[in-house]
Amino acid sequence: MRASEHTMDDTEPPASKLCASCKQMKPLEEFLRRTGKRASAGARRGACRACRKAKTVESPLAIIADPINQEDQVIKVNKVNNAKPRTIQSRKPRSLSQRPSIPLPNDPAALKTTRQGTIWMRGRTDKGRRWYQEIELELAVTLIKEHAAVIVNRHTIRRLFSNKEFRRYILERDNYTCYFCGEFGDTIDHMLPRAKGGHTTPVNCVCACNACNQSKADQDVHVFMKNEGPFSME
Repeated sequence: MRASEHTMDDTEPPASKLCASCKQMKPLEEFLRRTGKRASAGARRGACRACRKAKTVESPLAIIADPINQEDQVIKVNKVNNAKPRTIQSRKPRSLSQRPSIPLPNDPAALKTTRQGTIWMRGRTDKGRRWYQEIELELAVTLIKEHAAVIVNRHTIRRLFSNKEFRRYILERDNYTCYFCGEFGDTIDHMLPRAKGGHTTPVNCVCACNACNQSKADQDVHVFMKNEGPFSME
């Protein structure tokens, strides 16, 4: 009894196995081990590694993993399933020429308010960060007419200058010359003061020296030039 048990324990497991797919005897190293609680120590899969790999390549999932030969693999799979061969057509990006574009003229009449009754105004700060703001239609029309903004679409306008860009533009345009006294100027003054409805636009702003800017304050241009004048402080 003990001798028979000793003989059964000493028997070694077979070194080869019959593949369930190709029906060939192959070494056990060619088969994957079974996993799970019910799998024994020497349990192996039914198909060898080569057959499992070939089956994976022919599966439709391999078409997604290997996009190089997509067309050939799709035709091969369809032949196996007795289906008509078809090819995968890649989605082409839509060209810009196909998109309808209707350029809006820089005419304030093209503006229309949103449902909230406002116009969107966008621009950039001195550091290049974007900002958005809702404004009245009247202000948007004024900014367009006085060349401070352009129309993007019928609901949106865009400011042309940031604060630093606008100041540099006015000073260089007026050649750093005060509009009131003709001396050197490095500040910006509003022809129609902001307190009376003026806006910061190229039409309403001029270069001014510091003395004229402080002396004019919120006066109208014709009142300042007539009554006080730039030389009244002397």
